[in-house]
Amino acid sequence: MTAFKPLIFSGVQPTGNLHLGNYLGAIRKFVALQDTMDCIYCVVDLHSLTAQLVHEDLKDQTRQITAAFLAAGIDPERHIVFNQSRVMQHAELAWVFNCVARIGWMNRMTQFKDKAGKDRENASLGLLAYPSLMAADILVYRATHVPVGDDQKQHLELTRDIAQKFNNDFSHRIAELGVGVEIQMGDETVNGFFPLTEPVIGGPAARIMSLRDGSKKMSKSDPSDLSRINLTDDADTISKKIKKAKTDPEALPSEIAGLAGRPEAENLVGIYAGLADTSKEAVLKEYGGQQFSVFKPALADLAVEKMAPIAGEMRRLMADPGHIDGVLRNGGERAGVLAEANMKTVRDIIGLLQG
Repeated sequence: MTAFKPLIFSGVQPTGNLHLGNYLGAIRKFVALQDTMDCIYCVVDLHSLTAQLVHEDLKDQTRQITAAFLAAGIDPERHIVFNQSRVMQHAELAWVFNCVARIGWMNRMTQFKDKAGKDRENASLGLLAYPSLMAADILVYRATHVPVGDDQKQHLELTRDIAQKFNNDFSHRIAELGVGVEIQMGDETVNGFFPLTEPVIGGPAARIMSLRDGSKKMSKSDPSDLSRINLTDDADTISKKIKKAKTDPEALPSEIAGLAGRPEAENLVGIYAGLADTSKEAVLKEYGGQQFSVFKPALADLAVEKMAPIAGEMRRLMADPGHIDGVLRNGGERAGVLAEANMKTVRDIIGLLQG
């Protein structure tokens, strides 16, 4: 084997309603990547336990994420769609990676610091070890590329660190078994079983902010439903939320520099650019000098055109949970075959007795 086979992996947590930010920042990208690479898309239900251990509706939330994948255009026959807990090898490899990763690496994770807050001693071990499971999600398939937003870049760097340390520690064993790829690490050549996964960075609207406060990211947990456009919102609701979005009294500028210090204006221009698959510059070229009384209805029409069909298809899919469960079951079986083949080799590399 001289190279790793190109493969995309990404996952979405089943916590709360998906919204426009999730769609523009991640799911639409997932759809586009299908045309160029093999893809594995996962509903990471085990990860959701780090945010909240006891869920009343985790199964339905898992189905809703799956419905969003399918409604947006992900093809579960050409690619793989499944929920993480169906494939036990994710958790098995995560334990191996817990023994590869260093506590100092985990303590440096910004997301852990943010979520644990001041009472870090009371945070769950799962929250601290979350990035190790994320690395396992990716590397149990030896995925070469992961679409990431700004908040996950550090975790992907950690995934690369874990892969690199495993490859270094077991380089001779990997060579003896003939299961690796030669990787140049500075002046040294290492026999690597795991790829150093590369990020796929987002486009012009990868970061969508709240419709009520342009300084805050659009969030499922915001108490105001007017702060976000949910993927299940109908046409009337989408239009109403856009028209009620916070703005300022000035007209739109003709140049990007004119958006400085105007977070709500910049957010709405970014949403338009993302939905139209264009740039903020192009939006301002068309609407520069116009008041929001002109721009908002145009944005509302565009949002309805792009998002309402997805919402309708999601509602149709959610009405047939048996179909969604079948998609996840089939995807889990296919993912499990790939994961077990790689995990069997990992066990051989480590020296675990099996067979």
